[in-house]
Amino acid sequence: MSDFVEFRAKGRAALLSGQATHDLPMVEGAQRWGLAAVLRPTGEVLDRLTGLSATIEAPGHWVHGRRTLHLTLRSLEPYRHEVPAHDPLRRAYACALAEAVAGLPPARVRLVGVSPHAGGVVACGYPQDDALGTMWRRLARGLAARGVKDLEHDRVRDRWYISLVHFAAPLADPHKIVEWCDAHAGTDFGVAELTRAEIVQYVHTGTSIRIESLERAEATGRH
Repeated sequence: MSDFVEFRAKGRAALLSGQATHDLPMVEGAQRWGLAAVLRPTGEVLDRLTGLSATIEAPGHWVHGRRTLHLTLRSLEPYRHEVPAHDPLRRAYACALAEAVAGLPPARVRLVGVSPHAGGVVACGYPQDDALGTMWRRLARGLAARGVKDLEHDRVRDRWYISLVHFAAPLADPHKIVEWCDAHAGTDFGVAELTRAEIVQYVHTGTSIRIESLERAEATGRH
């Protein structure tokens, strides 16, 4: 069960005490921003997330919008600049992802409130059924069965969120970020029905990131 009370308190304390961290542009072999399995919101929930993220005053940071807002199901590997279509790991990821969502209904996640953390700002997610957890467990099994190295080192994902901002430089005014988060701590974005799972690649644009979808699988079952 997702619980953001302690998460939010620790995030506020980190920013207000000058302990914020920030991301750097991707380089070959870096542990962050490699290929990942994600689900992306659509419809009115996406509209609300996009509208709110656009109001964050965070110049110089990676503020996510309509095409980059996503919920990470699993990080898969260190960063690679080139991932060709015939790459054996990419094929393994695609097959494991298809198995993970086969027969499942869309994962329903209520998104309520925003929270700061040391590296950015997130919208907090509360799964409404077990579809998301089932996808996660199936994907882990599918990857293990194909001999894929576990980048997450047996981490159990029990807190789900969609990042609105990743800090990309030292914070000029952490109090302003915290105040913005406090003002929107109760915002209800609605229930996202996450139908499409994707294997994605992140690309640094110079000022932000973009997401390139490499593989897709649809959760088309019924609730």
